[in-house]
Amino acid sequence: MNWILDESHLPDLARGAALLGTGGGGDPYIGRLLVQEAIREHGPITVLDPDGLDDDLFIVPTAMMGAPTVMVEKVPRGSEPVVALRRLEKHLGRTAGATMPIECGGLNSMIPLLVAARTGLPVVDADGMGRAFPELQMETFSVYGVHGSPMVVASDREETVLIETGADDVRMERLSRAVTIQFGGAALIAEYPMSGADAKRTAVPRTLSLALGAGRTIREAREAHADPVQALQEFFATTIYRHLRVLFRGKVSDVERRTTGGFARGSTLMTGPDGGTLVLQFQNEHLIARRDGEVVCVVPDLICVLDDSTGEPITTEGLRYGQRVVVVGISTPDLMRTPAALATFGPAAFGLDLAFTPVEELSAVPVG
Repeated sequence: MNWILDESHLPDLARGAALLGTGGGGDPYIGRLLVQEAIREHGPITVLDPDGLDDDLFIVPTAMMGAPTVMVEKVPRGSEPVVALRRLEKHLGRTAGATMPIECGGLNSMIPLLVAARTGLPVVDADGMGRAFPELQMETFSVYGVHGSPMVVASDREETVLIETGADDVRMERLSRAVTIQFGGAALIAEYPMSGADAKRTAVPRTLSLALGAGRTIREAREAHADPVQALQEFFATTIYRHLRVLFRGKVSDVERRTTGGFARGSTLMTGPDGGTLVLQFQNEHLIARRDGEVVCVVPDLICVLDDSTGEPITTEGLRYGQRVVVVGISTPDLMRTPAALATFGPAAFGLDLAFTPVEELSAVPVG
Protein backbone atom coordinates (compact mmCIF):
# COMPACT_ATOMS: atom_id res chain seq x y z
CA MET A 1 0.00 0.00 0.00
CA ASN A 2 1.29 3.47 -0.88
CA TRP A 3 1.59 5.95 1.98
CA ILE A 4 2.39 9.60 2.68
CA LEU A 5 5.57 10.57 4.51
CA ASP A 6 5.54 13.91 6.31
CA GLU A 7 7.72 15.78 8.77
CA SER A 8 6.37 13.84 11.76
CA HIS A 9 7.92 10.60 10.44
CA LEU A 10 11.46 11.92 10.20
CA PRO A 11 12.82 11.45 13.76
CA ASP A 12 11.84 7.76 13.87
CA LEU A 13 12.95 7.21 10.27
CA ALA A 14 16.37 8.76 10.92
CA ARG A 15 16.83 6.65 14.06
CA GLY A 16 15.91 3.44 12.24
CA ALA A 17 18.10 4.37 9.28
CA ALA A 18 21.05 4.85 11.62
CA LEU A 19 20.43 1.34 12.97
CA LEU A 20 20.19 -0.26 9.51
CA GLY A 21 23.28 1.68 8.41
CA THR A 22 25.38 -0.71 10.55
CA GLY A 23 27.55 2.22 11.60
CA GLY A 24 27.82 3.78 8.13
CA GLY A 25 25.70 5.24 5.36
CA GLY A 26 26.35 8.80 6.53
CA ASP A 27 24.88 10.76 9.41
CA PRO A 28 21.06 10.48 9.20
CA TYR A 29 20.61 13.59 11.35
CA ILE A 30 22.03 15.71 8.54
CA GLY A 31 19.67 14.05 6.09
CA ARG A 32 16.74 14.51 8.43
CA LEU A 33 17.32 18.26 8.57
CA LEU A 34 17.62 18.52 4.79
CA VAL A 35 14.40 16.57 4.22
CA GLN A 36 12.58 18.46 6.98
CA GLU A 37 13.37 21.78 5.29
CA ALA A 38 12.33 20.42 1.87
CA ILE A 39 9.00 19.08 3.19
CA ARG A 40 8.25 22.39 4.89
CA GLU A 41 8.87 24.17 1.59
CA HIS A 42 7.32 21.71 -0.87
CA GLY A 43 4.96 19.43 1.08
CA PRO A 44 4.84 15.71 2.00
CA ILE A 45 6.18 12.79 -0.04
CA THR A 46 4.35 9.87 -1.64
CA VAL A 47 5.97 6.51 -0.87
CA LEU A 48 5.21 3.72 -3.35
CA ASP A 49 4.83 0.11 -2.27
CA PRO A 50 7.06 -2.01 -4.55
CA ASP A 51 4.39 -4.63 -5.21
CA GLY A 52 2.17 -2.01 -6.84
CA LEU A 53 4.74 -0.50 -9.21
CA ASP A 54 3.88 -0.28 -12.89
CA ASP A 55 6.31 -2.50 -14.78
CA ASP A 56 7.28 0.34 -17.13
CA LEU A 57 7.76 2.98 -14.41
CA PHE A 58 11.17 4.64 -14.93
CA ILE A 59 13.05 4.81 -11.60
CA VAL A 60 16.31 6.65 -10.96
CA PRO A 61 17.82 5.98 -7.51
CA THR A 62 19.72 8.85 -5.86
CA ALA A 63 22.30 8.86 -3.09
CA MET A 64 25.37 10.40 -1.52
CA MET A 65 28.74 8.69 -1.77
CA GLY A 66 32.00 9.23 0.11
CA ALA A 67 33.47 8.76 3.56
CA PRO A 68 31.04 9.34 6.46
CA THR A 69 33.78 11.19 8.33
CA VAL A 70 33.85 13.75 5.50
CA MET A 71 30.07 14.04 5.29
CA VAL A 72 29.84 15.28 8.88
CA GLU A 73 31.82 18.40 7.90
CA LYS A 74 30.92 18.66 4.20
CA VAL A 75 27.15 19.03 4.47
CA PRO A 76 25.24 18.96 1.15
CA ARG A 77 23.56 22.12 -0.09
CA GLY A 78 20.51 20.03 -0.96
CA SER A 79 20.32 20.79 -4.67
CA GLU A 80 23.12 18.43 -5.79
CA PRO A 81 21.16 15.16 -6.03
CA VAL A 82 18.50 16.84 -8.15
CA VAL A 83 21.27 18.17 -10.41
CA ALA A 84 22.61 14.61 -10.77
CA LEU A 85 19.13 13.27 -11.52
CA ARG A 86 18.39 15.91 -14.18
CA ARG A 87 21.77 15.38 -15.86
CA LEU A 88 21.13 11.63 -16.09
CA GLU A 89 17.61 12.22 -17.42
CA LYS A 90 19.05 14.50 -20.11
CA HIS A 91 21.63 11.90 -21.11
CA LEU A 92 19.07 9.09 -21.30
CA GLY A 93 16.37 11.19 -22.92
CA ARG A 94 13.83 10.01 -20.35
CA THR A 95 12.11 11.61 -17.39
CA ALA A 96 12.10 9.76 -14.08
CA GLY A 97 8.74 8.70 -12.69
CA ALA A 98 10.17 7.93 -9.22
CA THR A 99 13.36 7.82 -7.23
CA MET A 100 14.53 5.19 -4.73
CA PRO A 101 17.31 4.62 -2.14
CA ILE A 102 20.33 2.54 -3.13
CA GLU A 103 20.72 1.66 0.57
CA CYS A 104 18.37 1.93 3.51
CA GLY A 105 20.90 3.00 6.15
CA GLY A 106 22.04 6.36 7.42
CA LEU A 107 21.99 9.48 5.29
CA ASN A 108 21.27 7.52 2.12
CA SER A 109 17.78 6.63 3.27
CA MET A 110 17.17 10.39 3.32
CA ILE A 111 18.68 11.64 0.05
CA PRO A 112 15.89 10.17 -2.16
CA LEU A 113 13.33 11.79 0.15
CA LEU A 114 15.10 15.11 -0.35
CA VAL A 115 14.92 14.60 -4.12
CA ALA A 116 11.28 13.55 -3.92
CA ALA A 117 10.29 16.60 -1.88
CA ARG A 118 12.17 19.01 -4.17
CA THR A 119 10.89 17.49 -7.44
CA GLY A 120 7.44 16.15 -6.55
CA LEU A 121 8.49 12.62 -7.51
CA PRO A 122 7.34 9.65 -5.43
CA VAL A 123 9.95 7.45 -3.75
CA VAL A 124 9.89 3.64 -3.88
CA ASP A 125 9.78 1.82 -0.53
CA ALA A 126 12.74 -0.46 -1.32
CA ASP A 127 16.50 -0.32 -1.82
CA GLY A 128 19.44 -2.26 -3.21
CA MET A 129 21.39 -3.17 -0.08
CA GLY A 130 18.96 -3.89 2.75
CA ARG A 131 21.48 -2.05 4.96
CA ALA A 132 24.51 0.11 4.02
CA PHE A 133 27.61 -1.08 2.16
CA PRO A 134 30.68 1.00 1.27
CA GLU A 135 30.88 0.32 -2.49
CA LEU A 136 28.42 0.98 -5.32
CA GLN A 137 28.59 -2.47 -6.94
CA MET A 138 27.45 -4.04 -3.64
CA GLU A 139 23.79 -3.89 -4.64
CA THR A 140 21.10 -6.50 -5.03
CA PHE A 141 20.35 -4.57 -8.23
CA SER A 142 23.76 -5.56 -9.61
CA VAL A 143 23.57 -9.11 -8.24
CA TYR A 144 20.32 -9.77 -10.11
CA GLY A 145 21.15 -8.11 -13.41
CA VAL A 146 20.51 -4.33 -13.23
CA HIS A 147 23.69 -2.32 -13.75
CA GLY A 148 24.66 1.01 -12.26
CA SER A 149 25.79 2.99 -15.27
CA PRO A 150 25.24 5.34 -16.86
CA MET A 151 25.54 7.32 -13.64
CA VAL A 152 26.14 10.94 -12.76
CA VAL A 153 28.29 12.32 -9.93
CA ALA A 154 27.56 15.89 -8.80
CA SER A 155 29.66 18.17 -6.60
CA ASP A 156 28.64 20.86 -4.14
CA ARG A 157 29.47 23.31 -6.94
CA GLU A 158 26.92 21.46 -9.10
CA GLU A 159 29.65 20.22 -11.43
CA THR A 160 28.69 16.86 -12.97
CA VAL A 161 30.61 13.90 -14.32
CA LEU A 162 28.87 11.24 -16.43
CA ILE A 163 30.29 7.71 -16.08
CA GLU A 164 29.47 4.85 -18.44
CA THR A 165 31.03 1.43 -17.81
CA GLY A 166 28.43 -0.89 -19.30
CA ALA A 167 27.95 -3.99 -17.15
CA ASP A 168 31.17 -3.44 -15.16
CA ASP A 169 29.83 -2.10 -11.88
CA VAL A 170 33.17 -2.55 -10.11
CA ARG A 171 34.81 -0.26 -12.65
CA MET A 172 31.94 2.20 -12.17
CA GLU A 173 32.66 2.21 -8.42
CA ARG A 174 36.38 2.84 -8.94
CA LEU A 175 35.89 5.72 -11.36
CA SER A 176 33.12 7.40 -9.36
CA ARG A 177 35.17 7.01 -6.15
CA ALA A 178 38.08 8.82 -7.81
CA VAL A 179 35.76 11.60 -8.94
CA THR A 180 34.26 11.84 -5.44
CA ILE A 181 37.72 12.23 -3.92
CA GLN A 182 38.41 15.08 -6.35
CA PHE A 183 35.08 16.63 -5.32
CA GLY A 184 36.33 16.78 -1.72
CA GLY A 185 35.53 13.29 -0.46
CA ALA A 186 31.73 13.48 -0.73
CA ALA A 187 29.39 13.81 -3.72
CA LEU A 188 25.79 13.21 -4.77
CA ILE A 189 24.88 10.63 -7.39
CA ALA A 190 22.12 9.29 -9.63
CA GLU A 191 22.64 5.70 -10.79
CA TYR A 192 21.07 2.27 -11.45
CA PRO A 193 18.26 3.56 -13.70
CA MET A 194 15.65 0.81 -13.94
CA SER A 195 12.04 -0.11 -14.61
CA GLY A 196 9.35 -0.90 -12.09
CA ALA A 197 9.63 -4.55 -13.14
CA ASP A 198 13.37 -4.46 -12.40
CA ALA A 199 12.76 -2.95 -8.98
CA LYS A 200 10.22 -5.62 -8.04
CA ARG A 201 12.67 -8.33 -9.10
CA THR A 202 15.93 -7.01 -7.63
CA ALA A 203 15.24 -4.65 -4.68
CA VAL A 204 14.95 -5.43 -0.97
CA PRO A 205 11.31 -4.50 -0.33
CA ARG A 206 9.81 -2.01 2.14
CA THR A 207 13.04 -0.91 3.79
CA LEU A 208 11.88 2.67 4.35
CA SER A 209 8.95 1.20 6.28
CA LEU A 210 11.42 -1.08 8.07
CA ALA A 211 13.60 1.85 9.14
CA LEU A 212 10.55 3.79 10.30
CA GLY A 213 9.31 0.81 12.31
CA ALA A 214 12.70 0.14 13.90
CA GLY A 215 13.12 3.76 14.92
CA ARG A 216 9.60 3.88 16.36
CA THR A 217 10.26 0.65 18.28
CA ILE A 218 13.33 2.13 19.99
CA ARG A 219 11.50 5.33 20.91
CA GLU A 220 8.38 3.63 22.23
CA ALA A 221 10.40 1.15 24.30
CA ARG A 222 12.36 4.00 25.85
CA GLU A 223 9.17 5.95 26.60
CA ALA A 224 7.70 2.86 28.28
CA HIS A 225 10.92 2.29 30.29
CA ALA A 226 11.28 -1.06 28.53
CA ASP A 227 14.40 -2.65 27.02
CA PRO A 228 14.86 -1.27 23.47
CA VAL A 229 16.96 -4.27 22.44
CA GLN A 230 14.30 -6.75 23.51
CA ALA A 231 11.71 -4.66 21.68
CA LEU A 232 13.87 -4.67 18.55
CA GLN A 233 14.22 -8.44 18.70
CA GLU A 234 10.44 -8.78 18.75
CA PHE A 235 10.09 -6.24 15.93
CA PHE A 236 12.61 -7.87 13.58
CA ALA A 237 11.08 -11.30 14.20
CA THR A 238 8.02 -10.06 12.28
CA THR A 239 10.09 -8.95 9.25
CA ILE A 240 12.11 -10.65 6.50
CA TYR A 241 15.20 -9.99 8.66
CA ARG A 242 13.90 -12.31 11.39
CA HIS A 243 16.82 -12.69 13.83
CA LEU A 244 18.49 -10.29 16.27
CA ARG A 245 21.25 -11.42 18.63
CA VAL A 246 23.10 -9.52 21.35
CA LEU A 247 26.79 -9.87 20.60
CA PHE A 248 28.29 -7.87 23.47
CA ARG A 249 27.70 -5.38 26.27
CA GLY A 250 30.48 -3.19 27.59
CA LYS A 251 32.28 0.08 26.99
CA VAL A 252 34.34 1.49 24.14
CA SER A 253 38.01 1.19 25.12
CA ASP A 254 39.70 2.33 21.91
CA VAL A 255 38.83 3.57 18.41
CA GLU A 256 41.29 3.62 15.51
CA ARG A 257 39.83 5.52 12.57
CA ARG A 258 41.29 6.99 9.38
CA THR A 259 39.93 8.37 6.12
CA THR A 260 41.73 6.86 3.15
CA GLY A 261 40.86 6.05 -0.44
CA GLY A 262 37.45 7.65 -0.06
CA PHE A 263 36.44 5.45 2.90
CA ALA A 264 36.45 5.65 6.69
CA ARG A 265 38.41 2.59 7.81
CA GLY A 266 39.36 1.36 11.25
CA SER A 267 38.50 -0.76 14.24
CA THR A 268 36.93 -0.45 17.68
CA LEU A 269 37.88 -2.31 20.86
CA MET A 270 35.20 -2.84 23.48
CA THR A 271 35.67 -4.28 26.95
CA GLY A 272 33.05 -6.07 29.04
CA PRO A 273 32.59 -6.02 32.81
CA ASP A 274 34.00 -9.57 32.99
CA GLY A 275 37.14 -8.62 31.08
CA GLY A 276 35.95 -10.03 27.78
CA THR A 277 36.54 -8.08 24.57
CA LEU A 278 34.83 -7.39 21.28
CA VAL A 279 36.70 -6.02 18.26
CA LEU A 280 34.78 -4.46 15.36
CA GLN A 281 36.42 -3.83 11.99
CA PHE A 282 34.82 -1.30 9.66
CA GLN A 283 35.01 0.19 6.17
CA ASN A 284 32.40 2.92 6.52
CA GLU A 285 30.16 0.13 7.90
CA HIS A 286 30.96 -2.61 10.42
CA LEU A 287 32.23 -5.69 8.60
CA ILE A 288 33.06 -8.25 11.27
CA ALA A 289 32.73 -8.69 15.04
CA ARG A 290 35.16 -10.89 17.00
CA ARG A 291 34.34 -11.65 20.63
CA ASP A 292 37.41 -12.88 22.52
CA GLY A 293 38.94 -13.65 19.14
CA GLU A 294 35.98 -15.66 17.80
CA VAL A 295 33.81 -14.40 14.94
CA VAL A 296 30.24 -13.75 16.13
CA CYS A 297 28.89 -11.79 13.13
CA VAL A 298 30.14 -10.98 9.63
CA VAL A 299 28.88 -9.23 6.48
CA PRO A 300 26.35 -9.19 4.96
CA ASP A 301 24.59 -9.61 8.33
CA LEU A 302 24.22 -6.32 10.18
CA ILE A 303 26.44 -5.32 13.10
CA CYS A 304 24.91 -2.40 15.02
CA VAL A 305 26.19 -0.46 18.04
CA LEU A 306 23.57 1.06 20.36
CA ASP A 307 23.82 3.24 23.42
CA ASP A 308 23.23 0.82 26.29
CA SER A 309 20.88 3.13 28.20
CA THR A 310 18.84 4.77 25.41
CA GLY A 311 19.04 2.32 22.50
CA GLU A 312 20.14 5.12 20.15
CA PRO A 313 22.30 3.81 17.29
CA ILE A 314 25.90 5.04 17.16
CA THR A 315 27.67 5.52 13.81
CA THR A 316 31.32 4.61 13.26
CA GLU A 317 32.27 8.30 13.21
CA GLY A 318 30.32 8.78 16.44
CA LEU A 319 32.14 6.10 18.47
CA ARG A 320 34.08 7.56 21.41
CA TYR A 321 36.14 6.23 24.31
CA GLY A 322 34.07 5.42 27.38
CA GLN A 323 30.69 4.99 25.72
CA ARG A 324 28.54 2.26 27.31
CA VAL A 325 27.18 0.20 24.44
CA VAL A 326 25.35 -2.91 23.41
CA VAL A 327 26.31 -4.50 20.08
CA VAL A 328 23.72 -6.52 18.18
CA GLY A 329 23.79 -8.64 15.05
CA ILE A 330 20.78 -8.75 12.71
CA SER A 331 20.29 -11.35 9.99
CA THR A 332 19.86 -10.25 6.38
CA PRO A 333 16.97 -11.34 4.13
CA ASP A 334 17.31 -14.49 2.06
CA LEU A 335 17.92 -12.66 -1.25
CA MET A 336 21.11 -11.25 0.33
CA ARG A 337 22.42 -14.70 1.24
CA THR A 338 22.40 -16.40 -2.16
CA PRO A 339 25.78 -17.51 -3.63
CA ALA A 340 25.62 -14.63 -6.15
CA ALA A 341 24.88 -12.10 -3.40
CA LEU A 342 27.65 -13.38 -1.14
CA ALA A 343 30.12 -13.20 -4.03
CA THR A 344 29.28 -9.49 -4.33
CA PHE A 345 29.11 -8.38 -0.69
CA GLY A 346 30.04 -11.37 1.47
CA PRO A 347 33.24 -11.64 3.55
CA ALA A 348 35.57 -12.36 0.60
CA ALA A 349 34.48 -9.12 -1.11
CA PHE A 350 36.14 -7.25 1.79
CA GLY A 351 39.28 -9.39 1.87
CA LEU A 352 38.11 -11.41 4.88
CA ASP A 353 39.41 -14.96 4.67
CA LEU A 354 36.40 -16.84 6.03
CA ALA A 355 33.14 -18.26 4.77
CA PHE A 356 29.85 -16.55 5.62
CA THR A 357 27.98 -18.10 8.54
CA PRO A 358 24.60 -16.62 9.56
CA VAL A 359 24.52 -14.67 12.80
CA GLU A 360 21.76 -16.90 14.16
CA GLU A 361 24.21 -19.83 13.93
CA LEU A 362 27.29 -17.96 15.18
CA SER A 363 25.37 -16.49 18.13
CA ALA A 364 22.68 -19.07 18.73
CA VAL A 365 21.46 -17.65 22.05
CA PRO A 366 18.80 -14.92 21.55
CA VAL A 367 18.54 -11.70 23.53
CA GLY A 368 19.01 -12.20 27.22
